[in-house]
Amino acid sequence: MAELKELTSSEDNYSQWYNDLVVKADLAENSAVRGCMVIKPYGYAIWEKMQAELDRMFKQTGHVNAYFPLFIPKSFFSKEAEHVEGFAKECAVVTHYRLRTNASKTGVEVDPAAKLEEELIVRPTSETIIWSTYKNWIQSYRDLPVLVNQWANVVRWEMRTRLFLRTTEFLWQEGHTAHATEQEAMQEAQRMLEVYSDFAENFMAMPVIKGIKSANERFAGATETFCIEAMMQDGKALQSGTSHFLGQNFAKAFDVQYINKENKLEYVWATSWGVSTRLMGALIMAHSDNNGLVLPPKLAPVQVVIVPIYKNDEQLQKISEKVNALVERLKALNISVKFDNSDNKKPGWKFAEYELKGVPVRLAIGARDLENGTVEIMRRDTLEKETVAFENIENNIVALLDEIQKNIFLKAFNFRASVTREVNSYEEFKVEIEKGGFLSAHWDGTSETEDKIKADTKATIRCIPLDRKEEKGICMVTGKRSEGRVLFARSY
Repeated sequence: MAELKELTSSEDNYSQWYNDLVVKADLAENSAVRGCMVIKPYGYAIWEKMQAELDRMFKQTGHVNAYFPLFIPKSFFSKEAEHVEGFAKECAVVTHYRLRTNASKTGVEVDPAAKLEEELIVRPTSETIIWSTYKNWIQSYRDLPVLVNQWANVVRWEMRTRLFLRTTEFLWQEGHTAHATEQEAMQEAQRMLEVYSDFAENFMAMPVIKGIKSANERFAGATETFCIEAMMQDGKALQSGTSHFLGQNFAKAFDVQYINKENKLEYVWATSWGVSTRLMGALIMAHSDNNGLVLPPKLAPVQVVIVPIYKNDEQLQKISEKVNALVERLKALNISVKFDNSDNKKPGWKFAEYELKGVPVRLAIGARDLENGTVEIMRRDTLEKETVAFENIENNIVALLDEIQKNIFLKAFNFRASVTREVNSYEEFKVEIEKGGFLSAHWDGTSETEDKIKADTKATIRCIPLDRKEEKGICMVTGKRSEGRVLFARSY
């Protein structure tokens, strides 16, 4: 029988705990390609649930899916100066299109005769290829708005990689929209921020702070970047989604104009927005514990697992008759359920395995339970067990799944509140930042001060909160005027 998969304690080594959990819970593993990952079936099942919910939300807001090429002509990147500068160091470049057997016949090499006329960039993000396409789609105000989303993979050449959090290739969605007016585009960028916030809080059970990025942290080529920021259990922040108001930068770079109602030519206004498999890392680090994953029921591939406890085939048959009927009732309620009646592992091993994989609810039923009309029910978020009546247990489970979803969110919310505090001097800031969490402090609004804080403390401005209270003050570093407090943290 396979051994139980023990995790490093998060208190002893949080980074190793995270790595252990990703691998031992069968979410992902490093691949033969440096910096790239294999997302395993259980991990991909969670991503599919995320994808399905987000896709539904996008379509409810009028967006449609399309697909654009993986390769982008290098010349496209030179058309928007800030954009190319932001991505230049991460680009993978295709220079040739053919291999040949080398002279010694021991392997293959690039065929020098097959050099591309123009080198191709492997998609790090799709603004340039999409806006070159939109030039053909948009002629009149009648063609607007264009509300398109793409589910795709992207490549950003990373030197230091970590499964889900930062890999050379990752999966994401990227929305790219075109609008007739500045106001419409800004409303779109803010609307998609709300979609991301809704998803993070109501499906991932992860509280987020909505805000605007500072100029230093803004997306390359954007006029304004909106974001949601989450707090992980080690006191580090994680940017969990961004929505960009691009102004007319890309429209001008690719000459995308439309004839307005007054029969005059105008450049269109743009947005882009995206979340990635980084959300998998956020899900793990926001909720999990030393026993394994803690999954919010709305995103758990298996919401309920049922483990029979029996001594012989006759007992198993009687248990199975009762459980199979329950399985059908749960499925009718759209609850994903697994009846693990495999005979090659003991119940104790199964209990540990499903705790590791974060299954929200576990039922255990044995011969004595059959006699008493009971079942043992355990909730993964608190590890509390209770023996309850088997009759109408499905109603109990529906209520419990809802309660677990809310409790996981509340726990994360309370943790974030406990590590968020105001600081008023730079000396205090330097002490407090070592403890982790969000620090709310006054800043003079300059990139120079932001750079100094980052160099001194490794903390960055995570966002200027959208709901911050009106409070003018004095910058903790320079003593200059501050328009309000911003949130600092060390981050992933």
